[in-house]
Amino acid sequence: MTELRWPQADRPQAQGALFDEPVFEHEPGRGEFRGMEFLHVRAQRIINEVPGAPFGFRYTINAYRGCSHACTYCLAGDTPILLADGGTRPLAEVRPGDEVCGTVRDGARRRCVSTTVTDHWSTLKPAYRVTLADDTQLVASGDHRFLTDRGWKHVTRTGLGSGPRPHLTRHHSLLGIDDVHDRRLGTMGGEPGSDTASGAASAVPDRPISGGARRRVVGIEAIGADLPLFDITTGTGDFIANGVVSHNCFARPTHTYLDLDADRDFERRIVVKVNAVSRLRHELDPRRWEGDLIAMGTNTDPYQRAEGKYRLTRGIVEALAERANPFSILTKSTLVLRDVDLLAEAARRTDVRVNLSIGTLDEAVWRTTEPGTPHPAQRVRAVEQLNAAGVATGVLVAPVLPDLSDGPEQLEAVVRACVDAGARSISSVLLHLRPGVKEVFLDRLAESHPQLLASYRRRYRDRAYAPKAEQQALETRVRELVRRCGGLPAGRTDPRHHTGRDLEAPATSDAPADQLRLL
Repeated sequence: MTELRWPQADRPQAQGALFDEPVFEHEPGRGEFRGMEFLHVRAQRIINEVPGAPFGFRYTINAYRGCSHACTYCLAGDTPILLADGGTRPLAEVRPGDEVCGTVRDGARRRCVSTTVTDHWSTLKPAYRVTLADDTQLVASGDHRFLTDRGWKHVTRTGLGSGPRPHLTRHHSLLGIDDVHDRRLGTMGGEPGSDTASGAASAVPDRPISGGARRRVVGIEAIGADLPLFDITTGTGDFIANGVVSHNCFARPTHTYLDLDADRDFERRIVVKVNAVSRLRHELDPRRWEGDLIAMGTNTDPYQRAEGKYRLTRGIVEALAERANPFSILTKSTLVLRDVDLLAEAARRTDVRVNLSIGTLDEAVWRTTEPGTPHPAQRVRAVEQLNAAGVATGVLVAPVLPDLSDGPEQLEAVVRACVDAGARSISSVLLHLRPGVKEVFLDRLAESHPQLLASYRRRYRDRAYAPKAEQQALETRVRELVRRCGGLPAGRTDPRHHTGRDLEAPATSDAPADQLRLL
């Protein structure tokens, strides 16, 4: 079965081929989609089964498969990447399975370690040239991040659909490996297996990462052209590019599935199942389909920005409505309002449920943690409009961020607004941080709220989920607030909340609920 983000689907299981061909068409985004890349595939099946899920559904549809960082962090193809054996290889020629140098924390410092490349890809994006005091030049996308003496910094101040963010200035110095840079990298470095790489295996691992005046940023300029750029995923989440520490993408290693995180860069590289609608009509044939409820939004947002271009979700809703097949939708996007008339018509024929994810109404928190998503107040209005149109709509207050968006006044504000908007039911989910996502989140937290970093490290030190007592405490607080405001509270696995339908024999599970992994 297709891997999904629900905890019940995490157990190992056989997985058949998802597509007739791997990727048969690459389409770079243009116009409002500039900076994105669309990968067209033809799915062998579109309805996927989730065995044992306690949320009231067994089947899901995801017309898009996105990757949170896939093409956000990108470098020029000739950038020399430091290999674990001490040699270098141009980024364009690095392949999954290669051993390169990444870094790990060692107390208050970092040191170099060997790490495996798990994925590699390319895209076409606007390029920038970063020049250092020692004349090192790095060609990267504006979204790329380098490690500086003041933390991770993007190349440019703003990105597609985002507000101001921590970025490089002439006050920053990049961190890297001095000795290896001096002896082996130079402008392009020693080739793997060459004399310059011999004996390096003993020199590279455990080398300390350091800064210095030689790597001070002296220039950042737009090249003025879209260039082919490349990126990789590594086990450590970073690599050494032309002697400096470079962030990588946290796409899942082989892209056999994409377990999406909450980072705002999700929409940069999207796999599009271009035959989703025609395939669904085939699979809904009553000779082979019994009319079970189908959930959308369990893996990727059906109303993400790509839907404005491809309109696959609209076609899927039309097909389900024609068959009077019950369905549910989970989304963070107000684009769902585009289809309000269609959803209302479907709701007159069968069971339809929509849930909006609204983690907070706090303007500062939203701008810091979800700048690429629709404003939460707009999502609240969407709840009101959908319910007014006859489409039963609830809310997931998710993710709630400890010490950032879990204050009594903050929770009451979002709950009261959602109740006033007519939310049919309201549940909550405390932030969880899976490997990969955790590193990205904590790095950004260090930049935006450094005073909270120590408590988050303790809370999520050896786990993806916050302690169960904290999860239960949040659920209790939100439940009481919903009741006090006159709404209907819901538990994390309440099938009626997720689907609008009751189960004859509700399943039970101790697994924590999942947050929506979108922008």
